[in-house]
Amino acid sequence: MKKFTISVVTALAMSAFAMAGGDIEPVVEPVAEVVAPVADESGFYVGIAYGAADVSEEYDDGDWMGEYTEEYDTIMLQAGYKINKNLAVEGRYWNSFGDGDWKYEYDSKTDSGSPSDMDFTAWGIYVKPMYPVTEEFDVYVLLGYGNVTLSGSGGDWFDEDGFHWGLGASYEFTDNLSVFVDYVNLYDDDASGQNLDSIGTLEYTIYTVNVGVTYKF
Repeated sequence: MKKFTISVVTALAMSAFAMAGGDIEPVVEPVAEVVAPVADESGFYVGIAYGAADVSEEYDDGDWMGEYTEEYDTIMLQAGYKINKNLAVEGRYWNSFGDGDWKYEYDSKTDSGSPSDMDFTAWGIYVKPMYPVTEEFDVYVLLGYGNVTLSGSGGDWFDEDGFHWGLGASYEFTDNLSVFVDYVNLYDDDASGQNLDSIGTLEYTIYTVNVGVTYKF
């Protein structure tokens, strides 16, 4: 009797297994997806650079024309905040050191003389869009507003506010330290300088090329 009962149970179990298709799916444990943490690139940074500033002024009254150029060595200080890998805000300040070099071209002649005793200062506040070409190498644009002042013994010969723009690139050696080089156009417009009433309005082009190092906190 016991053998018969076991045989019936076995037969019923095999029939149920066959009706179910004969497949028993194993229980699969869910695999947790591991997401790599996204590096936080935001933070404050400061920097220092050598800048070569160039100031050109042109005049043409119909009778004669001339171009006066001054070149200055400057120290540039920067401080900014990197919002993410594509955007930062930044402030800069330039101050000349030593004497400037000047050259005057008029009527197809060139004149130069003793070093200029003028001082060059400038500042600007910029929005800084950036594009990471690689993890270490970025290119960027500077768009902002600032001031340029040329002052001497007779006062401020040039003191103008205006739109600034620039182009540059940086290379990151470590998470904190990087080097950069850029060009910044500080002024490109007409202006009337002090003590130049007899000459009138001049067309100024002022720019600086900077090479420096930045430390990110």
